[in-house]
Amino acid sequence: MQEYNRHAAAQQKKRKCRRRAVTAVSAAAILSSSAVTAFLFTLALDPGCAWFMGKIMHEGHNAERYNQALAPEMKGERAFRAYSAAWLGREGRDVYMRSEDGLILHARYVRRAGSHRYAVVCHGYGGRSINMAHVAKRLWWRGFSVLLPDARAHGESQGRYVGMGWKERRDVVRWCKKITAQDPEAEILLFGVSMGAATVLMASGEADLPRQVKAVVEDCGYTSAWEEFASQLKRLLRLPVFPFLDEASLLCSLLAGYGLRQASAEAQVRRCMLPMLFVHGERDAFVPFAMRDRLYDAAPGEKEKLTIYGAAHGQSSLVDPALYWKRVDAFLKKHGLL
Repeated sequence: MQEYNRHAAAQQKKRKCRRRAVTAVSAAAILSSSAVTAFLFTLALDPGCAWFMGKIMHEGHNAERYNQALAPEMKGERAFRAYSAAWLGREGRDVYMRSEDGLILHARYVRRAGSHRYAVVCHGYGGRSINMAHVAKRLWWRGFSVLLPDARAHGESQGRYVGMGWKERRDVVRWCKKITAQDPEAEILLFGVSMGAATVLMASGEADLPRQVKAVVEDCGYTSAWEEFASQLKRLLRLPVFPFLDEASLLCSLLAGYGLRQASAEAQVRRCMLPMLFVHGERDAFVPFAMRDRLYDAAPGEKEKLTIYGAAHGQSSLVDPALYWKRVDAFLKKHGLL
């Protein structure tokens, strides 16, 4: 009997040890998961990390960009971009607006005298208004007044976290309302690249978008913040979507005020009848090329798509500017904006 009791006590002690070990491992896993989630959230949505994210964004494209830079047309386009940035710095004026949630937002604005056509031109993640000067200059030549917002948490605009287009969509609607308040006869084009493309697509589905908005041009936008982060989580970090992205989305909801699934350009596009031009670089590894076709298929209105072969993320207008702007011009003419 005593032998049995000693054996039972030993077994009970082993079970307690196992439970403690399992508890310790579970706690360590939870803490590790939480630490990774916090790191991912900070890396993705804290503007202080934008430089690092920008480096990751174009990882693997350095050799390709070097080869592209050897082509004469590439050199000419780069020179034009430097010229356009100087033009925007010289001719643009600073304008400000308060967002719906109380942030002071900044934009650069260049007026085209006598014109009622306007373009709201949105930059990508980690950028600022001057990065879109080459687009603004070309549209200004085509008779548009151009407004180039600094997205919240970018440039001179206030903000703690990047909105991945979801928060910014409301800012774009507000910028458009600011234009129409000053010019009721305005005709507005929305134009965006990368996160800026997702932003204008998300704005296009808003019920209170002014009727003066006439068309949208998007270049390498993503279907949703969730799917964009999911693709990069696997490609760059070799991590599974669950549990890390689920936890990051929850953290995003708590701290930034939106969930990653909520930030869906695809869902917003389904609600919009505006004419749209969808542009994407065939070698884009950061925003998967397949997302372009999903966005295109989701659009219920008049639509066109353009593939720039050999172009990496955000590089379409740099790789083949002649084809790029030929198609943009044709699209604008078709819809009465040229």
